[in-house]
Amino acid sequence: MSQPITIRVPAELSDWLLTEARRTGVSQGKIVRDQLMKAKAEAGGKPFMKLAGVIKGPKNLSQRKGFSKA
Repeated sequence: MSQPITIRVPAELSDWLLTEARRTGVSQGKIVRDQLMKAKAEAGGKPFMKLAGVIKGPKNLSQRKGFSKA
């Protein structure tokens, strides 16, 4: 079952949404749902990024000879 929500957006965004819906022939609600699903997919796609910058060491470690297995 779907859950209706109400949001307030600035006039500029509302105008863009209306224009985009008319241009594409897709409802405003579908555009919003698609963008929410896209944001959800992107947010969960890189859980390893929370570790970025945690490890200390030389900045060029991955480029130094002797450290690669190739």
